[in-house]
Amino acid sequence: MNDKDWRKEYLGMKIHSKKSRELLENGAKSLAQSWWLQGMYNDWKKIKGIKDEVHENEGQLQSSFKEFEKSINHQSTNKSNEEKDLDL
Repeated sequence: MNDKDWRKEYLGMKIHSKKSRELLENGAKSLAQSWWLQGMYNDWKKIKGIKDEVHENEGQLQSSFKEFEKSINHQSTNKSNEEKDLDL
């Protein structure tokens, strides 16, 4: 479905204010209007039951805070053991 089709369909789904109808018919002319149009598009998708596919963030190096904290504690433990060995 292209850009114009959802707008025509959404016009028939609900009662719209004059500004909303104008925006759906003519498109956005400013950033604020594009946000408003995006909100209407999201409402249209919700009514139609369309859900965006959620893609897991793959390929990036990510770790949890627990993993980070564990590595920091492991490093500090190793460092303190090395310091003890030097004191002997």
